Amino acid sequence: MSISETVEISGHLMDTGVLARILDDVLDYGCDYTIGRLDVGKTHADTSYVRVELSASSEETLARLLMRLQTHGVNAVDPGEATCSPAPRDGVFPDDFYSTTNLETLVRVNGHWIQVESPEMDCGLVVTGGRVHTVPVSDVREADQIVCGARGVRVVLPPREHSAVADDSFEFMSSAISSEKPQALLVRQIADQMRDTKSQGGRILWVAGPAVVHTGASPAMVALVESGYLDVLFAGNALATHDIESALFGTSLGVDLAKGKGVEHGHEHHIRAINTIRRCGSIAAAVESGVLTSGVMHAVVRAAKPFVLVGSVRDDGPLPDVYTDVIAGQRAMRAQLPGVGFALMVATMLHSIATGNLLPASVPLVCVDINPATVTKLADRGSAQAAGIVTDVGLFLEQLARELVADFGGR
Repeated sequence: MSISETVEISGHLMDTGVLARILDDVLDYGCDYTIGRLDVGKTHADTSYVRVELSASSEETLARLLMRLQTHGVNAVDPGEATCSPAPRDGVFPDDFYSTTNLETLVRVNGHWIQVESPEMDCGLVVTGGRVHTVPVSDVREADQIVCGARGVRVVLPPREHSAVADDSFEFMSSAISSEKPQALLVRQIADQMRDTKSQGGRILWVAGPAVVHTGASPAMVALVESGYLDVLFAGNALATHDIESALFGTSLGVDLAKGKGVEHGHEHHIRAINTIRRCGSIAAAVESGVLTSGVMHAVVRAAKPFVLVGSVRDDGPLPDVYTDVIAGQRAMRAQLPGVGFALMVATMLHSIATGNLLPASVPLVCVDINPATVTKLADRGSAQAAGIVTDVGLFLEQLARELVADFGGR
């Protein structure tokens, strides 16, 4: 005996390949489908509409399929009411909990659609009074009312732009991630996005890795911080450590940044830099006492901008400001996301993926790395709004500073 549900979706379904991916997912889940209605847009500006009847062998399979299809913007024609069950204990969801996407989401409670606060992927949904918000499994508490199944839940896809060349069978530089894109144009577009974000009162989030220091890009990033184009910084122990090492000793991992070669006893510099900051008590205290007088972290502290440093098992030290409990670090990162209107991720794979997992799909993000796999992995993890630039981060940041900082070229 099969269980059925009728679903619908509208948008640019043909030229984006969304419909094909939807039908592939149905078959991958061992289910069947019947297309009941297909309205294809006649012009490039027109959207298409599809209504599909799904058949599954069980309610559980159908519910899991519906949650999967919602990542494409598919919703049930008759969504019904959301069903809630209490969390059985702290840190545990009910077995059939609704697993969230990072898309705009609405939940129907007592006949009213309620918008989910702070959309984030791979979380549960807690209903409290007239509010619905995401909760990671580590933070759920016993008896919290958790939305279960896909009933009474709708998602809204961000608008997709139609590609003017979608019908061409051959096209140069058509991939979303390429080292052969016109870099100067891309940097100019990012600079425009950053200006727009600031003019609209949004915050700019930076996620940065130690290559910012290794490539000699620190002066460019400092100029951007001082010019107001950084509102919050996410990084690991490495960026802050090598930045401070550079400020104190002129080296990064023992390599003289002015001469490009190692110095005697340079391998000790990073741990001596960490020890200096630990003696001061914090990075901010080192700045206030005059011990730390330059570099990215100095500029961030002087600009009174928040930063969240989250460590790993590889870290030396670490610096006293580093979160060594990664769950506490995640919470600190989430606390800084309200108001973020643009995210720039430079030369850090793990922190980029972690931050992409926390951000709603409505926040545009740009990932810059010399390794195209970093950008690809970010998009494959669910951050479909990610745009990528494959280039040297040092050259990128210098170009960006020239676009945004009036006197940078003369410094």
